Amino acid sequence: MSQQRISGAIDRIERALTRIEAQAGNPCGDGEAAAKHEALKSRVVASLSQLDMLIESLEK
Repeated sequence: MSQQRISGAIDRIERALTRIEAQAGNPCGDGEAAAKHEALKSRVVASLSQLDMLIESLEK
């Protein structure tokens, strides 16, 4: 995978996270929605960690 493609993918992921966090910052008063958001956020963090490890392994 080229550095340009990797950088583009990282940029898209960061923009998506920014949009997600902006929406999460809107108080909706729904405890269930907040719990779902935290679960989703944890899964995204885990996925990004896996992607980071994959990218590192491809760069070697």
